[in-house]
Amino acid sequence: MEKTRDSQDPWGLEALQQGLEALQATCRRLKEENEVLRAQVTLLMEERALLMDRNESARAKVEAIIARLKEMEQES
Repeated sequence: MEKTRDSQDPWGLEALQQGLEALQATCRRLKEENEVLRAQVTLLMEERALLMDRNESARAKVEAIIARLKEMEQES
């Protein structure tokens, strides 16, 4: 004699429990992904700041070279 779903679980609690377990697994996975992404954002922001500093330093050097060239041109 085969029992029907209704007689085994008339309220659908088994399906609800499976849904909750799937939701918990999804939440854990998303939390882990979020942590990884936050770490990546932090690293990228640090890298961006470093590159901006290097860019500013290079810009200052180029401007100094241009200024010296202009001085040399005016002297000759």
